[in-house]
Amino acid sequence: MRQDFTTLAEFSHILQTLPEPDADACAAAWDRDRQLTKPPGSLGRLEELAAWYCGWRAEEKPVPSAPQIIVFAGNHGVTAQGVSAFPPEVTAQMVANFEAGGAAVNQLAKSVGARMDVLALELDRPTKDFTQGPAMSEAELVDALCAGWQAVDSKADLLVVGEMGIGNTTSAAAISLALFGGEAEDWTGRGTGLDPTGLKHKAEIVARGVEANNHCKNNGLEVLRCLGGRELAAMAGAMVRARGLRIPLILDGFICTAAAACLDVARPGALDHAVAGHVSAEVAHPKLLKRLGKEPLLSLGMRLGEGSGAALAISIVKGALACHSGMATFADAGVSGG
Repeated sequence: MRQDFTTLAEFSHILQTLPEPDADACAAAWDRDRQLTKPPGSLGRLEELAAWYCGWRAEEKPVPSAPQIIVFAGNHGVTAQGVSAFPPEVTAQMVANFEAGGAAVNQLAKSVGARMDVLALELDRPTKDFTQGPAMSEAELVDALCAGWQAVDSKADLLVVGEMGIGNTTSAAAISLALFGGEAEDWTGRGTGLDPTGLKHKAEIVARGVEANNHCKNNGLEVLRCLGGRELAAMAGAMVRARGLRIPLILDGFICTAAAACLDVARPGALDHAVAGHVSAEVAHPKLLKRLGKEPLLSLGMRLGEGSGAALAISIVKGALACHSGMATFADAGVSGG
């Protein structure tokens, strides 16, 4: 896939000139919905999902057949501050597990017929410890954004982006605090299973990180550079590429949503092509979804990451389109009342 930007300024320009859904296709979808053999509104959010999908794909009766799940992996320098119950080496070990097909998201991808790709981003070179300054240089951020951009299959018709990276809930909490304010404790959760003492320490590190990068507050892309990680930036790049290709996007958990929030702050409406696949058990995720105006499709107490919750939600989107595109109309079925 062609690389369409080489600088952050060029990426910012792309972000400000994103395509919109096809209004005619969306209107046609709603018109068809009114003719289907069911009472109006009886399929609830499935009807909204179908019209949303039709608008982005510019089709009246689409059938999603090529979903793609991409798991990005990165390491974080802030783990030196003792913010995780697991060591950084686990990131590479889990990448190997993904590649071998042994992780939860592998099984979920198979169950919904999705292609799954794994991309490790310089695991031997963690980002800098953001309590000491920015996590990435501008060039490093651009490289990660490009990696995500290029990982998207232009033939995909639905996209999920997931992540793996020890320490990345700390990064997501710091991003949320810098973008939306409040207290560090509001955004900091147990991640991989911290005890109360560990949780308190993690919140302190989140606060220190935001203070050390105080200049970045409320600037979406600068927050991503200073407090994010390569895998979060790659997810953001993939999200924008999907928008350019009119590929509907399903957001995963807290970390994925934090990356998405950077885009939404940088360009309001940047996530119009996205739905929230689920709400995770990570304490700050519901708050973040509310900030973005995204109502989750599922609530199953999951907090694994990897794109697992969003992968499961692919079946919901597929179900919505199966009904929309496959049901008979009143006229087709000879049913009175249409």
